Order: sequence, then C-alpha cells, then structure tokens
Amino acid sequence: QQELIEIDAEIILSNTYHLYLRPGHDLVEKMGGLHKWMNWDRPILTDSGGYQVFSLAKTNRVKIDENGVEFKSHLDGSKHYFTPEKATEIQEALGADIIMAFDECAPADSSKKYFEQAMERTHRWLERCKKAHKRKDQALFGIVQGGMYADLREESAKFVNSMDLPGNAIGGLSVGEGPEIMIDMIEATVPHLEKNKPRYLMGVGTPEDLFECTKRGIDMFDCVHPTRMSRHGAFWDENGRHNIKREEYKFIETPLHEGCDCQTCKNYSKSYLRHLFYEKEILSLRLLSIHNLHFLLNLMNKIRKAIEEKTFQKTEKWQDLI
Repeated sequence: QQELIEIDAEIILSNTYHLYLRPGHDLVEKMGGLHKWMNWDRPILTDSGGYQVFSLAKTNRVKIDENGVEFKSHLDGSKHYFTPEKATEIQEALGADIIMAFDECAPADSSKKYFEQAMERTHRWLERCKKAHKRKDQALFGIVQGGMYADLREESAKFVNSMDLPGNAIGGLSVGEGPEIMIDMIEATVPHLEKNKPRYLMGVGTPEDLFECTKRGIDMFDCVHPTRMSRHGAFWDENGRHNIKREEYKFIETPLHEGCDCQTCKNYSKSYLRHLFYEKEILSLRLLSIHNLHFLLNLMNKIRKAIEEKTFQKTEKWQDLI
C-alpha cells in the first residue's frame, strides 16, 4: 500500500466476487471493513461481482433468472446465488466508498434481442439495488448496458441517469469489439448522463483509451492492464508499449522512461530489469507494475491539467502530454 501512496493512487478497486468467495465478506466486516483490514485510508470502489459471474457463463456454470444468478465457484465448484440485494449486502459489508449495482454483462457476441433483454433486466436490478442500499456513507453507481447498439445504449443511459444516483457507469465495453465501436458506444451514451456527476467507464485502461475517452466526457476508469502487462514484461514510455525481454536492452543503462520520476525509473536500468525478469525474480514484476501504474496516473494528471488550462481538446495524441 505504501508504494501506491508513493505514486499517489487516489482510489483503488476491490473485487466483490473474489472477496465473497475468499475470505468472505462476513470476515472482512468483522475485521472492520476493507479500509481498516488492508490499511488503506483513501477511497475504495467495489464492483458488484457481475462481470466475474457472467464471464463464467462460457463454462456453462451460470444460470440466470429474473431474481438473480446461480453460479459455481471457480475455487471448489460450490454453488452460489447472487441477487441484486445480495450483491448490495456484500458490498455494504465490505465497506467501500463507491459500490456498483448488480448488472447483467451479456456476452459480446449476443444478439440484439438478448442485449435488450439483458439491459432491461439490468434496469430492474438497478431499481432493486437502490431500494436495498442502506448505508448513507456509500455512493451507489448504476451501470449502462446495451451491447454494441447505439439505440440501446442511449435508452439505457437515460434510464440509469433517471435513477439520480451519485454517479453513473458504463459497462460491457472493451470486451473485444474494437476501439472504433467502443468510441461509438461512448458517444451514444455520454450525452445522456449528467455531466456534473462522475461518468465511469469500466474495464478500460490503455493510454490511448484514457485519452480518447476522456475527450468524450469520461471521468473515471479501472483496468488490470498496467499490472497484467507487467507480468508479461511490458511497459510504456512516450513512444508506446515495449517489452523488457528485448535483446537490445541487455546493455542499456537508461531507465524505462527518460524523465519519469517513479521509483523504478529513478533507481534501475533496463539492463537490470531485463535480468530480473529472465531470472523470474518477483521484484521485476513489482518494479514494472510501479512504473506502469505511475505512468497512467501521471497521464491522467496531465490530462486534468490540460482540461483546467483549456488546451486538452486541442491536443491531438496522448504522447503530446507526456
């Protein structure tokens, strides 16, 4: 956590599905909630568990009905049942500052008819989540769905916005549809979400995506991308994505990104990081993670500054801000 403080991470995400299965939300609640348990005194967001539940559908483990979803644990095969009320109860026990409504994230290859059915079910579940939500110290966000259809996205955005929640999220994108379609769906959605409330795009996190989506009115993002990249030896600099495994880095004494003030770049060379990675040292993954997270947070700080200075919309590419 101290490393996250050093790179000034203002908020982190905890995963409801995984914490529910292990160690269990009851344990977390008994330990004083996530903030106390994990020694983190800054904001925390929890997802609803919906994405993880529905991503298991490919293995035929999920049964959906109007009331909720039955699924099998990926840990031991035990059966569980999530309803909107249950997802809300779990998140209230975890004690996050921002919690998400339980939604149905339909597979990307679904028919328009099914996307519409899933969207309408998501809307009904949102009403139930709002009714079940009791903790006034938590902000409940609704989630826009609708697949890759602009008319459904618009309809969903209008409904979610009408619920008058503290913030609104956009789900079901960055699931393999391609950047052009994702941008089209965002452009169809954002105009119908309150501009003075946070607009949160879930599961998106490359420099290109942050830049293009912020230009279109998105305020918040989350993504495993920077740390997943690190586990594969990848990192960012002003020229884009590279991999530390490249032979040419063997004798390079410079840092991952010249001018970067993260602890990795201030203290270690590409040569040394490459060596750590090939020796399968955990430190290599940690140092690459520090850099990649710092890189994205720094980019967002630069975007925020450019917005304040009214120069952002004139900026043509994210590299111009680095």
